Amino acid sequence: QVRMVESGGGMVEAGGSLTLSCAASGRTNKDYVSDYVLAWFRQSPGREREFVAAITRGIGINTYYSDSVDGRFAISRDNYKNTVILRMDSLKPEDTAVYYCAASRSEGGTYSYTPRYCCWGQGTQVTVSS
Repeated sequence: QVRMVESGGGMVEAGGSLTLSCAASGRTNKDYVSDYVLAWFRQSPGREREFVAAITRGIGINTYYSDSVDGRFAISRDNYKNTVILRMDSLKPEDTAVYYCAASRSEGGTYSYTPRYCCWGQGTQVTVSS
C-alpha cells in the first residue's frame, strides 16, 4: 500500500485556477507508486464522495474524467517524483469540496468505484467563491 498526502488547496474566485498535488510513498520497499492507478475524488458537505479523475499506470497511460470536470481539469502523474497532479481551470462555485487523492492496484473497470481504492489521502479543501 501507499501513503498519500495532498497539498495545494485554497480559495479562489470563480473562473480561476488551482493545482493540487499528491505525494505518494510506498509503505514497504516492495510498494512502487508506479504500480498503482491514481485518482482524485471530492466531497462536499452532505454529499457522497464523487469521482473527479483517474490516470492509469504503465506505458500506455489513459486518463478519465467525470462529466462535470471534463475539459476543465487535467490529471497527470510523475512516477519519478511519485506525485499525481490535478490542474483545475475555469473553476466554478460547485467545485467547492474537499479533494482526496487515492490509489488502486487494479486496472480496468470502473474508476469511479471507491471500494477499489486501497489508499487515500487526508484531503485538501478547495473553495471557489462566486
